[in-house]
Amino acid sequence: MGFSEAFKAFWGNYVNFSGRASRSEYWYAWLAVWLIFFVLGIFSYVSEFIYYVDGLLGLIVLLPMISLGVRRLHDTNKSGWFILMALIPLVGWIIMLVFYCTAGDRGANRFGEDPLAK
Repeated sequence: MGFSEAFKAFWGNYVNFSGRASRSEYWYAWLAVWLIFFVLGIFSYVSEFIYYVDGLLGLIVLLPMISLGVRRLHDTNKSGWFILMALIPLVGWIIMLVFYCTAGDRGANRFGEDPLAK
C-alpha cells in the first residue's frame, strides 16, 4: 500500500474498529498526519489562529488514529484493548511500538483476512 492509498484508507475507515491494517497502512497514515501537524506547528508561531486549527485537527484525527491502531493490533492477532497500554508512560509506549512494528499474521486470523493478500 502506498502513501496516498494509506491516507485514503485512514479516512475511509474513520471509525472502523474491525478488520486489519498492514504495517504500511499504519505507518504511512501516521507519517501523513505527523507531517500535517509539523507544518501547522511551524505556522502556529506566525498566527494564533493556526494554533487553534492545530488543536482542532488533533481532535479530528484522534478517533481515526485509535481505530487504525486497533486494526494494526488485529493484524498481529492481538485484541484491540491492548491499545490501552499506550496510557502507561514509556514502558507502554515501547511495547506498543514493538506491536506496531511486528509483521502481521500471514493469512486469515480471528480478525479477518490478511490485508497484504488483497
